[in-house]
Amino acid sequence: MELLKLYLDAAIFGILGLMGFIALWITLERLFFYKKINIDLFTHQELLQVATTRNLTTLSTIGANAPYVGLLGTVLGILITFYDLGHQQTIDTGAIMTGLALALKATAAGIAIAIPSIMSYNGLMRRVDVMQSQFKAQQETK
Repeated sequence: MELLKLYLDAAIFGILGLMGFIALWITLERLFFYKKINIDLFTHQELLQVATTRNLTTLSTIGANAPYVGLLGTVLGILITFYDLGHQQTIDTGAIMTGLALALKATAAGIAIAIPSIMSYNGLMRRVDVMQSQFKAQQETK
């Protein structure tokens, strides 16, 4: 239990930090790719779809799972708080509230990663839809 208590915050925030970094990396990479893409070079709509949706599943997965990672940190933080309180002979409401408040920061961090990730995913998917529609329109006029 002491090992968990010692490394819980570092592990949860490390994972969430990595998820946030990957989400930001994918978002920027896709934005730069979409700026330079030339849809005229594609011969099939499926090839365009493969190229434009690359890594978007990862971005969506990060957005969907970051709150769960944060929630895991919160649950483990609450578990540690109750474990520590169970070993004390007195009930200190201040210690309970402090432990619970500190445990909830992991959920807040997970949500803080998830919201921009899902917003980025939705925005990028909109760009993909627009490019595919433009490709279709160009193919019909040829």
